[in-house]
Amino acid sequence: MAWLHEWAGLLTGWLLFAIFLTGTISFFRDEVTHWMQPELHGLRAEAGAADRGLDWLRANAQGAETWMLSLPDERSPVLGVAWRPEGAPEGRAGFRRAELDPATGAELHPRETAGGNFLYRFHFELYGMPRDTARWIVGVATMFMFVAIISGIITHRRIFKDIFTFRPDKAGQRSWLDAHNATAVLALPFHVMITYSGLVLLAGTLMPFLFDGPRGGGERGGARPQAVAPASPALPVVPLAPLIAAAEARWGGPVGSVAVTRPGRPGAEIELRPLHAASLPTAGRTGDRLILDAADGRVIRAVDGAAGMSTVAEINTVINVLHRARFAEPWLRWLFFVAGVAGTIMVASGLVLWVVKRAAQHARNGGPSIGFRIVERLNVAGIAGLCLATAGYFWANRLLPAGLAGRADWEIRIFFLVWAATALHALARPVRRGWVEQLGVAALLLAVLPLTGLAGLLAGDARVIGFALVALATAAGLAQAARRLSRPAPAGRPASKPGPRRRAALATGERA
Repeated sequence: MAWLHEWAGLLTGWLLFAIFLTGTISFFRDEVTHWMQPELHGLRAEAGAADRGLDWLRANAQGAETWMLSLPDERSPVLGVAWRPEGAPEGRAGFRRAELDPATGAELHPRETAGGNFLYRFHFELYGMPRDTARWIVGVATMFMFVAIISGIITHRRIFKDIFTFRPDKAGQRSWLDAHNATAVLALPFHVMITYSGLVLLAGTLMPFLFDGPRGGGERGGARPQAVAPASPALPVVPLAPLIAAAEARWGGPVGSVAVTRPGRPGAEIELRPLHAASLPTAGRTGDRLILDAADGRVIRAVDGAAGMSTVAEINTVINVLHRARFAEPWLRWLFFVAGVAGTIMVASGLVLWVVKRAAQHARNGGPSIGFRIVERLNVAGIAGLCLATAGYFWANRLLPAGLAGRADWEIRIFFLVWAATALHALARPVRRGWVEQLGVAALLLAVLPLTGLAGLLAGDARVIGFALVALATAAGLAQAARRLSRPAPAGRPASKPGPRRRAALATGERA
């Protein structure tokens, strides 16, 4: 079983590290996007923002078939508005969008950025390849991860003792083994949950024959409304604030979006949707909607999001919400984030451990094989290199001109260019120096990064402060790793051939 654990982790380890790292960051996707738009720092969600958005749309989007508002919340303080001009093409491409100050209703012009959405999409769709192909690759890697977790549980007999055992000063594979075991066991329930729920989310791609309905969450917006009469300012839309307050009292949670269909025309309707489920047990009700008459605010119908859903479909929805932590309060989201960091370290330490365990054996046999050298350098580029590329992605956001055309695409290009450069660097430099240099540069970039959000820090923007603290903590961790690796490698004891019991213990990850 130990061989299955090791090889299941190694064969997909670099991809799993990227999935875990970017997925962990994605728990704060909205906050990352907010940090990457410094023009929005200091904004705060304000009561009455929906009606300010409605006023802006009346003035700037007359004649549109649909008005939409994304209301500000504690994670994203911007009031988003969108509208579909009459005759615009179907789909998302037919909408025009703007971002407003929730306090004044004034239009904002933040810089274009790929933001946290790029990292979120990358963790399950990668980049630059067909979506289904990418999801297949990620799904197979997730299955390998699940196999590695189950086989790891079976092979570790002293699972609870491993939580409290970490000996960073031990030479050789001991410290790496402790780090791998401690991070694996400490967040084991999270690892099982996030991997299993990830498999469920990708089941439609991996096993399309099991699904005879539409994939991707089903219909959300309904049929496109047809304009039957010209829009008229004489047909006003009622104030939204009282309707939103009543809906929030009904659902026990905040309203996330408002849509007005056929504004200014006879039969205009207002549709309210909740921001997210109020709790995990009600996650299956995320499709709840309230449809109201836009002329007088009368409730036309209340759509039960769980109506007609089978038990299996409702469980699938709950797993979906759980994986993305969409129901989570801030403290629980932070707990998911910390567990995700543990998972990222678990994968990284497992990859390093694979190399460390075989280094002495290769030394005794006259030197490392080509395959061993490849794994060594892939570890440098796949682990330290990805950390450096992520830091480069954030710095690109600050250094590229704010008005650059295709700015979001350039941020992504720089991410991959930095990552490719780290691969070349790992090939050109001795392995130990490669680790030290890449980790050191990544630590330096992340340590200085908070200074670029100084205005948001001084304004007390909690999202910017949180980003800065995570950047500093990550920089400290990477710097510590670089410092330890910069020390001369311990000479260790003369190599001796281990006995059968010791070989078995090392193979299963136990301490002899």
